[in-house]
This record gives sequence, C-alpha cells and structure tokens, in this order.
Amino acid sequence: MSSPLEGHGIDSLRAALLTKKIGAEELARQTLAYAASENPKTNAYLTFSGERAIAAARAVDALIAKGQDPGPLAGVPIAVKDVIVTRGVKTTCGSKLLANYIPPYDATAVTRIEQAGGIIIGKANCDEFAMGSSNENSAFGPVRNPVALDRVPGGSSGGSAAAIAQKTALLSLGSDTGGSVRQPASFCGVTGVTPTYGRVSRYGLTAFASSLDHIGPFAHSVRDAARLLQVIAGQDTMDATSATVPVPDYCAAMNGGHNMKGLKIGLPREYFEGLPAETGDLVMAAVDQLRKLGCEVHEISLPHTQYAIACYYIIATAEASANLARYDGVRYTSRSADVKTLADMYRLSREEGFGAECKRRIILGTYVLSAGYYDAYYLKAQRVRNLITRDFTLTFEKVDAIVAPVSPFPAFKLGEKVDDPIAMYLSDIYTITGSLAGIPCMSVPCGLTADGLPVGLQILARHFDETTMFRVAGAYEETRQ
Repeated sequence: MSSPLEGHGIDSLRAALLTKKIGAEELARQTLAYAASENPKTNAYLTFSGERAIAAARAVDALIAKGQDPGPLAGVPIAVKDVIVTRGVKTTCGSKLLANYIPPYDATAVTRIEQAGGIIIGKANCDEFAMGSSNENSAFGPVRNPVALDRVPGGSSGGSAAAIAQKTALLSLGSDTGGSVRQPASFCGVTGVTPTYGRVSRYGLTAFASSLDHIGPFAHSVRDAARLLQVIAGQDTMDATSATVPVPDYCAAMNGGHNMKGLKIGLPREYFEGLPAETGDLVMAAVDQLRKLGCEVHEISLPHTQYAIACYYIIATAEASANLARYDGVRYTSRSADVKTLADMYRLSREEGFGAECKRRIILGTYVLSAGYYDAYYLKAQRVRNLITRDFTLTFEKVDAIVAPVSPFPAFKLGEKVDDPIAMYLSDIYTITGSLAGIPCMSVPCGLTADGLPVGLQILARHFDETTMFRVAGAYEETRQ
C-alpha cells in the first residue's frame, strides 16, 4: 500500500482537489487508512481523529462544489503534536497523567489550520510534556525513525517529524523549546521551522518552559513549511506574548529566484569546533552551494555559545517545575488509587504519573529556584541569556543570516543515550542558542551520511525576519545537487 500523498505538495494536492481529480473526503479516508497501517512500524501517532477529519473534508468538498475558495490548506492532511490541545480529541502530552484527557477547546494554531481548510488527521507522539531529545520519553512507547527503524527520530517532536518522513501527513505541527522542531527535522530528513518567539500564538500549547516554547511547522519542502507558518502566524488576543508584528507573504519573498548576490551569511566558528567530519563536510558542501548562488560567506563568533547548555537547562527546568506543578491529581489528571490523605494524593499521583525525565527536570528546576540558590543559578542564567541574545543582535548588524549544523551527529540508535542524560542534552548544543535568543531558525536537509542517515542545515535570522530565512532555505533547496 503506497501513500496517497506520494509526490504531492500543497500546490499539486490543491490542484487535484480543485479539478476534482480527487475529493477531500476520499483523500482523508485514504490517508487515515494508510497512516493506521503504517503506524505500528514507527508509533508516530497516539490518536487518530477520523470523525473530525472526515467532517472537515466534507466541508472542503462542499465549498469546492459551490465554486467557493476552500482555503490555502484545503484538503491537506495534517498531524498535530500531542502537546497542542484539540477540542474533543484526546491530548495526552505523552504522559500517563493525561492518558484520558479530552480538551474542551482548540489551540489557536489548530483553529487557524481548519479555517484554512486543513484536515487534522491525528495527534503525534512526543516526549512526555515535550521533555527530551529522542522521543524515547513518551509514556506510550518511543517513536522509531522511518529512515532507519532502529534509530530515534529526534525529540521532543519526533512523532511530528516521523509522520512527514513516513508520508502519513503532508504537514505537521510540533513545538520547540530548545531545538525540538529542528533536531527531529534533521534526523528524519524533512524541513522544520522554529519561528520567532511570539510569531505564533502559544494559546493551547501545553506549557513546558513558557519563555522558550514555540509552535512550528514540519513539511517536505521549504515552500510548504512557509505556507503553513503563513496560516498559523499572527497576533492572538488569547496569548499576551503573541507579537503585533505584521506577517509578510513568505512565499512571495521566495519567488525572487536563486540569485543571492550580496547576501551576507555568517559561519559561527564555535559551532564548527570539534564537529565530526561527516556532518561538517555535508554542512560545508551546503555553504559552498550558497556561495555559488552569490552569498558572501563570513566567519563570525558567538562567544557566549559555550554557556548555552547550562543556561538553557537552568531556565527551562525552573519554568518547567512551576508549569508542571498544576498536574497534582486534583483536577483533570489521573489520580493514584492508593490515596488516603491530601498529601498522599499530591505525592503519589505525581510519583506514579510522571516519567523519569520529567521528575529529573522538576527536581532540578525546584532546586535552582529555591531560597539561597535563585541568585546563584536562575538569575545568573537569565543574565547569560541576555548575553547570548546580544551576540546574535550584534552579529546581525554584519550579516543577513547565519548557517550552522543542527546536531553534531545524525540520528543515533534507540537506547544509545537513555542512561546518559548529559550526552542526550548535548545533542541540542547547536539549537539551544537560537531558542534562548528567540530568533527564527530552521532545518533543511543537506545530504546523507555514508550510512544513509539525513543531516540538516540550520539557518538562523533576525527577530521576525523569517522572510530572509525562507529565501536562503528555498534557494538552497531548489538548487541542491
């Protein structure tokens, strides 16, 4: 059984629907059937939303029958990471605590997708509460990489990336706190975008670290990722952190051709020191391609990069310890059966419900926020975050975009780093800085290792300058050898 999405992008799928070569309902049923048959291989989906998908597809068919515009994402099958709430469809966050939680409302990003004609076919597996770099921390089993089933897909949005690589969805939504869109995109050989903090509403995104969380798109192509971002971006009155900055037409900006003459690209030396040769060679081949397109390549320095891992894991765990305090067995979470007192309910429900990685981060976050340690750790980390942000601000006065590796290595084997949290955390070493600074960044495939494993090229740009980021990525993708 082959994927009904094989060979399709948004444009070709839309054309097929508008010319009635296929109906949206027919496509939705075929996609759901294919996804269900393929899911045992990867465990990419936790829940399929068949009834919702068919109802949305019928609405698209009805608009087409009337000769009305069905929307820019008409009929497109889309997967949504299971930390993004969906009304009437189970949202577990990959945790036992929320194994049976059905939200009463939709995230703003989900609402905008369906208003644009998109079809939500299911909820993608993820690390518990988006905490992880390999998608091995889900309470419902790990996700396997469709490229190599003995490898991780990356995390925490591994299910969202795997769904695209497996062609069980044409687009998907993930969330990124320290690289959880870009790293899985790199490992699975697809495109993943982390927009500027505030560009996309976080309303309906289950909070991990509120000052770092982003919703971002996955797709096979840069243009399709840009189209999905176009739909979900923009101010939202339900999210006080969403920005009032206008959303430009990303695809129009990509229509200027492949001439990058005069565009200044920065290569941060800190990202290439000690980089394994195989990954480094593929990234530098991509840099050479950008140079051929007319880009001016300059070596730059982001001097505070060395502090990023420590800074991130102090801030992120501190915010996580506060955000996850709400999961206490009182309201919508599961509750321990062995409860005798109120203290038992809190302690046992959390002990039984949270996995090891969540517990590790809650304990660390509580520690750095405790009396006597707040100034020494949390406050100092916030100061370092400002220095990292300033590094980027000063650099973008000299260059238009930065290119770098996404990860030091391609997808590693399942179980390889589970017992070594520090090694696992270091897999995000090149993505964390962009997250701390809140700038737009993305991963676009740039080749395969000798073992056939994908490697991603990371592109970073100024705050709210996704246009330049997409322009560089699109030109590279279309001319890549």
